[in-house]
Amino acid sequence: MVIETVVIEAAVSDSVTNAGFPALTVLWLLPLIGAGVVLALPARSYQFAKSLAFSVSVVVLVVAAGLVVAFDRGGEQFQFVESHSWIPAFGTTYTLGLDGIALVLVLLTAVLVPLLLIAGWNDVPADPASPKRMPHTYFALILVVESMVMISFSALDILLFYIFFEAMLIPMYFLIGGFGGVGRSRAAVKFLLYNLLGGLVMLAAVIGLYVVTTRDESPFTSGTFDFRAIASAANSGELGVGPGVLNALFLGFMFAFAVKAPLWPLHSWLPDSAVESTPSTAVLMMAVVDKVGTFAMIRYCLQLFPESSSTFAPWIITLAVIGIVYGAILAIAQTDVMRLIAYTSISHFGFIILGIFAMTSQSQAGSALYMVNHGVSTAALFLIAGFLVSQRGTRSIAAYGGVQKVAPVLAWTFLVAGLATLSLPGLAPFISEFLVLVGTYSRYHVAAIAATAALVLSAIYILWLYQRMMGGPVKEGQGTIRDLARRELVVVAPLIALLLLLGIYPKPALDVITPAVSHTVVDEAPTPLVADHEGGARK
Repeated sequence: MVIETVVIEAAVSDSVTNAGFPALTVLWLLPLIGAGVVLALPARSYQFAKSLAFSVSVVVLVVAAGLVVAFDRGGEQFQFVESHSWIPAFGTTYTLGLDGIALVLVLLTAVLVPLLLIAGWNDVPADPASPKRMPHTYFALILVVESMVMISFSALDILLFYIFFEAMLIPMYFLIGGFGGVGRSRAAVKFLLYNLLGGLVMLAAVIGLYVVTTRDESPFTSGTFDFRAIASAANSGELGVGPGVLNALFLGFMFAFAVKAPLWPLHSWLPDSAVESTPSTAVLMMAVVDKVGTFAMIRYCLQLFPESSSTFAPWIITLAVIGIVYGAILAIAQTDVMRLIAYTSISHFGFIILGIFAMTSQSQAGSALYMVNHGVSTAALFLIAGFLVSQRGTRSIAAYGGVQKVAPVLAWTFLVAGLATLSLPGLAPFISEFLVLVGTYSRYHVAAIAATAALVLSAIYILWLYQRMMGGPVKEGQGTIRDLARRELVVVAPLIALLLLLGIYPKPALDVITPAVSHTVVDEAPTPLVADHEGGARK
């Protein structure tokens, strides 16, 4: 049988890989241990605590870079596989592995976290009277989030993924609610409630999927959470389950991922959480944590439920296009610079989800690359705006004007990050957005045209924002604004360099992503009401 073959091949691969260095375990365990050590340091050692946290994140980056170098682009779908018995009675194992899509997201996380730690170096002043708000806690929580994101990207056991998918809500809740603006407590509760609801729905679907594998009609001798085995059975039609059950399970998974991503209309927690967080926390959330949602759509929704993905694709594409336009329109209407950037992310997540469910090789490769490019561009724009706001003390766009005359480097980098956000050719997001739109157009003409029209809106909100804040005469009170300091330049320079490099030469990333995409493209005939003709790549 197909399932027996998959299991045997996986067992052989795992036995070979386990003889080597457990790099993926080190990748997530190192920041978790580092967080524990940072928290254990005395209160007066806050400078050392910050330096230690940064050092740990750099070591994680080195490990991630080693994985990139060792990854065989023409090899097996999942590499660096580690598999150990965990809870045999439930058919769950500790199994990790990376495909090309997970690899680039692991690298994105490993690159961003050290930069976010530097950016947030002075976000939390040392206050012995308030130990919960010490720099130790802040930096340790960022490392914990990094740890849980890493294992979420690499988990090949569905229950293992679910546990850490939910567990990362805890450190994020404390990062939002313990640090940031005056409305942080309300924003943290809203963030937690939305994501807990999504997680509870997914838990029901995870249990349901396990029950499916225990049925006599299933190809398994007992219940299992093995992603590779279940995905193989699903794609070969051997699960022995009717479409109604599969559709219900798909919706359970998709709902949780749509909240995390977020997809309109489940997005309303994001602007509040981003605005009330510190800039580093907001970027960690939008550029890293939220990518777990879109990544999981590719990994779990498309590969575990290929037929259901095809069935619901037109509806999800409709929601994605609404999110693209909605996010752009609301960004134009904002008077708060940080909230404006948050709404641009809602629009960009719409593009990512559009590409995923257009289900062509071009659109899905574009979406995977878009996750990386959006992470870099959003980090650059949000952090630069955060540096400016920290000096002026207000997020109101109307309070600024003529910044380019008093802080030219800050204004120039803000412009580059903003132009990347509107996908200017030559900057990283352009090629990913282009692939999404071209791939979508081959199947869904109307959706692609509507999404393309939204590009005009993005030009309006970015260029108008730049004109109001950076151009014109210097407004009163802006004399205190200085240009980017050395620490800030250390953060911004790599991000600008990545935007240029990935914009001019995205081939290395696409070479890793494209083979992984071939395992997710669903052979689908488009729905006549939303697609004009059949096209696009086929698996």
